[in-house]
Parts: sequence; structure tokens; C-alpha cells
Amino acid sequence: MIKKIGVIGAGYVGSSLGILLAQHYEVALIDKDLSKVNKLNKRQAILDESLMQDFLNEKELNLVASDSFQECLDSQLVILALPTNYDTETNFFDTSILESVLYELNDSAFNGVVVIKSTVPIGFTCRMQELYQSLSVLFIPEFIREGQALMDNLNPSRIVIGDKSDNAYTVAEVFLSIAKNSPPVLYINSNEAEAVKLFSNTYLATRVSFFNELDSFALESGLNTKDIIDGVSTDPRIGIGYNNPSFGYGGYCLPKDTKQLLTNFKNIPQGIFKSVIESNALRKDFIAQKILSFNPNIIGIHRLVMKKGSDNFRESAIFDVMQILKQQGKTLVVFEPLLSENHAEFQVTHDLAHFKSTSDIIVANRMDKDLIDVQAKVFTRDIYGEN
Repeated sequence: MIKKIGVIGAGYVGSSLGILLAQHYEVALIDKDLSKVNKLNKRQAILDESLMQDFLNEKELNLVASDSFQECLDSQLVILALPTNYDTETNFFDTSILESVLYELNDSAFNGVVVIKSTVPIGFTCRMQELYQSLSVLFIPEFIREGQALMDNLNPSRIVIGDKSDNAYTVAEVFLSIAKNSPPVLYINSNEAEAVKLFSNTYLATRVSFFNELDSFALESGLNTKDIIDGVSTDPRIGIGYNNPSFGYGGYCLPKDTKQLLTNFKNIPQGIFKSVIESNALRKDFIAQKILSFNPNIIGIHRLVMKKGSDNFRESAIFDVMQILKQQGKTLVVFEPLLSENHAEFQVTHDLAHFKSTSDIIVANRMDKDLIDVQAKVFTRDIYGEN
């Protein structure tokens, strides 16, 4: 019986899971970042999500955060929610942090079940299970959105268990215990579960790229983007999800997952996935050229975060757009409350009124109510006012 759960990694995945599971189990949430540990132990949210603070304020949680790996060794289940960034030199996920923790668990004679939630290359879990035969290693992909981590864990679209042993059914009950809905549960092998994650995110990236290219066509042809998207998306076979144009896909998952999937193909014929990656790069260049066509002197960049309700800058498409603008000698001013005004790489301001008055054009990946009074000089491709 599972009574205690260790969660290693207090990012989007780990912190949201740890808090939700602590309603039903004793949870040790482990992270090397002491600022996160201290905040969680003071019941302060570490993500910019109102729902997280609500849970910390209102729920009875059996949760202890720690920077000590030893705190989770008496758990019956350990969940690994660690970063696996894409290494551009090897064209592969960097799984070194994940592998070092698995090594430590094995070296510590941990005898519970290990669940990998980090996104990994296809075949990784099998390789780890063969290497550490005394461990029981499962892969369970996560399907959360930035800014909606708790909500998506409360209402999962599906639970994919990369294992078919008795442990798989025990672990499935753990994740079902925090679900408010009744999601389908799929029991498949780990290789297929790893593939589900990569193909799912690559499909989403493909969809984002499709509607971005539709928008590029409409913008250049003097057509109404919204009218076209409404007409296309009304078809129930297509639907309305992920159809709001942007400056390009970004964030924690889509950029690295599309590249990893392409690498996994090796000599297998494909054309779509390489094109999706190229399309995203072309979109960012197109956006930069459209901004330059207004011939502005001072370009205001409103927020670096990818989505509303997110505090994530990683792989945000705006950075590549900014780089192109800087190469053309343009002066950039960034309004981003989450950054220090003494930022080394570009000028940052927290003074919104000054930002709006001094910018010749304001570039916003997502429209904001604070920009309504200067809407005439805002450049955005946000058609629907949502993520």
C-alpha cells in the first residue's frame, strides 16, 4: 500500500502533483532550490497560478518540502519530475539529471516504485530498467499546460501508464485519486508511452504552425484572419483548439519534443516534422519583418512570458523576434515585471505608462487589457484574446 510519495523536482509538473497528492498521501517534495522549498513550507505558491495558492491556503496538505534527497527514500513511490532539456550538440534530450537520480535511488537500495514524468527519448525507460533491475521503473507522460498545471492534473484528458505489471494498476490509482473527472486509463508499454508524449506535442506544434501560416497568408493578402479561421474551425473534424495565431510555438515542451521526435526518426522517411520546425523559424522571421516594415525607432516588447497566467520565458518565440530586431539596430524596451530593471541583455522597465508613451510600436504576443488605451500602436497576432 502506498502511504508516502516522494516527488523530486518542484517545477510545473512536480509542484502541482506534490500539492494535489498531499491531500491523500504523505508527500516529500524535493528540490535543490531552497527558495522554492522555503516558500512551499510557508504555504506560498511557487507558480503564478491562483489555484495553487488556493490549495495551499485552504486544503489540509500532508506536505513537506526539502532539499534533501534522503527525505524521500522511505517512500513507496517516487515521482521524478526533472528537466530534460534538448542538447543541440547531440540532437538529443539531456537526461543526465534524471540518470543521476536513478543511480542514487539504486545505490540507496530504494525498494519502491519509480515513476518518470520527465519527457524522455523513446527507449529511455527500458534502458534504465535494464540498467537498474532492482528498481521498478515506469514512465507516465504528463499533459499539462503552462499556467494551468493544477487544473490539468485535476482534470486529465487521459492517464497513460507505460507499464502493464501489477505496479501499473497500483500507480494508476494514485493518479486517479487526484482526478475530479473520470479519465480513460491506457496501459501500454513504456516505449509506446514515450512515443505518445512526443507525437502528441508534435501534433500540437503542427497545429499551431498551420494556423500561424494561415495568418501569415491572410496578413500578406489583406484578408481577415479571424473570418478564415472561424470558417475552417467550425468543421468539427478540425475544431477550435490551438487555432489562435501567435509569434510561434515555444515553452517547456513543444520546441524540444518536436526536435527529439525528428531525431528518433533517423532514417525513417518523414516530411512533416522537419517542416514544422522550419515553419516555426520562418514564422518568427516573418513577424520580425512585419514589425520592421513600420519603421519604428523604439520598439516596446510587452511581456516575455509565452502565455497569460504563466511565468515561463523558456523558448518564448519573442526572444528570436527580438534578436532579429536587434540585429537590425533597433532599440528595444521590454515591459516585464518578472525581470529586474537592471537586466544585462536588454532594457527592462516596470513603468507601464512610460513604456506605452515612449514606444513607437508595442509588440505583444498576447493582447492585454493594459494595452487597450494604446491599441492603435500595438502589433499582435492574438485574434481571440486567449492562449
